[in-house]
Amino acid sequence: MNSQPRWKRRPEGSNWGDFGPDDQFGRANLLTPDVVLKGVAEVKEGRSFCLSLPLDYPGGGGLNPSRRGPVLQHTMRKGKPCYGYRMVCEDPTMTDVLNDDIAILTLQYSTQWDALGHVGSTFDADGDGEAEIVFYNGFRAGVDLLGPDDADVSKGDSTVRAKALGIERLAEKSMQGRGVMIDLAHHYGRDRVAAGYDSVMRIMEADGVEVEKGDMVCFHTGLSTMILEMNKQPDGPLLLRSCPVLDGRDERLLQWITDSGLVAIIADNYAVELNPGRDQHACCSYLPLHEHCLFKLGIPLGELWYLDELARWLRANKRSHFLLTAPPLRLPGAIGSPVTPIATV
Repeated sequence: MNSQPRWKRRPEGSNWGDFGPDDQFGRANLLTPDVVLKGVAEVKEGRSFCLSLPLDYPGGGGLNPSRRGPVLQHTMRKGKPCYGYRMVCEDPTMTDVLNDDIAILTLQYSTQWDALGHVGSTFDADGDGEAEIVFYNGFRAGVDLLGPDDADVSKGDSTVRAKALGIERLAEKSMQGRGVMIDLAHHYGRDRVAAGYDSVMRIMEADGVEVEKGDMVCFHTGLSTMILEMNKQPDGPLLLRSCPVLDGRDERLLQWITDSGLVAIIADNYAVELNPGRDQHACCSYLPLHEHCLFKLGIPLGELWYLDELARWLRANKRSHFLLTAPPLRLPGAIGSPVTPIATV
């Protein structure tokens, strides 16, 4: 373990080094036993809600043409497909019939977590006057996160791999604690609204919502409900101009994220924030909220969750908090993961 940070300069407004020079957990460090117990204390009814879309939704490539739905294939056993495979083929006394399969997954196609290694930035972390590619806490491209241009396949390296900041770090933290619902959809319907600080604060005040240090904050926008209604034939242009999104260019909203001590931001839409960010011509980050959360603060993002049923139940019962349990796959080296989150109320 390093006793000194791997950077000489850290980005303005970042928390690099606050959890230690080698930290890879970011704000998930705040998921302490007391925070988990706070989430457990929200369980009153013993009722659970699945917060995942079926993982073959949205369907096609309408939201992101580079991401495709899962493919299921059978494995092979003794040269035969292991689906309806009769063990009598191996021993005439056996009655078993086996099915065994393989899933080929685009890890961020449907309901997902973004790992901290998902988005970095160009920043002069070593103070030499030249910006280099770095990620949360100063982890470096080509050293800590490998890609096709820097992996040594001859030595058995994968073509892509996160040696640091992989999704397995969130799995190690379990991602369990108190969830908080902020219901943008109830106030805006399916209008495309870029919600900034004023909008979020107004809704929280109207609904009596409080966000405290260690909370995982869910923004209900209604987009995943639209996706389900399209039955795996998504109208990408319509979806991308529907339902509320967060305004990642709103500096006061970003400051609230910093000051609140929240652990994660989750939404039932694509990318959480306006994509691309407004005033794109003005320079800087394409997805400013991603940069602020993943790169500067170590805050993981959840996208395309299914929040509709939970949001309606919470409103009907005049509640906004719940126990959230949402570990990703413990898949070393991945920078995103499908997730089947569970809310318990």
